[in-house]
Amino acid sequence: MQPVNTVTLIENSPATEFKQAKSEVIVAGNTTGIIVSGHVLEAAVQVNDDRYLIFTTDDVIYEEFLTVTLISVNDGILESLQLGNEYSSGFFEKLSTSRGSFHFIGDAVWTIKVADSPRLRLPFFSDPREVKRASGLKTYMTIMTRPIPTSPKWGIR
Repeated sequence: MQPVNTVTLIENSPATEFKQAKSEVIVAGNTTGIIVSGHVLEAAVQVNDDRYLIFTTDDVIYEEFLTVTLISVNDGILESLQLGNEYSSGFFEKLSTSRGSFHFIGDAVWTIKVADSPRLRLPFFSDPREVKRASGLKTYMTIMTRPIPTSPKWGIR
């Protein structure tokens, strides 16, 4: 996986009070016809020659969600998930493609892995509670979280 700057978004429909914005994915200046949820492109990561991970937000203060969409230029959207909670804010930062990790909500490191083919997923048990995705038994993306390690407090007796 490697970050790319050849992916952009063109807003297709704006956000409303009850619906996320929708945007078309543009790869290397070419329209793809792929419409993803979100308005702001936080990052794009090339998984292989055909597939990209698209990280989008809607720029909503105090209630930000991160949408992660796996697309195939040839096959469209393969999978999408949303990370966040109502009345919480997050900032997408510290993307590391070598580890597949990033920071978004709270004091946690999020790690995402992408499989070449769909894998079995156990609904209700396989994702952290901040993750929302369509129900189903197959997944390409596995997402995990762990707390950011804190430094020990010296001098406490």
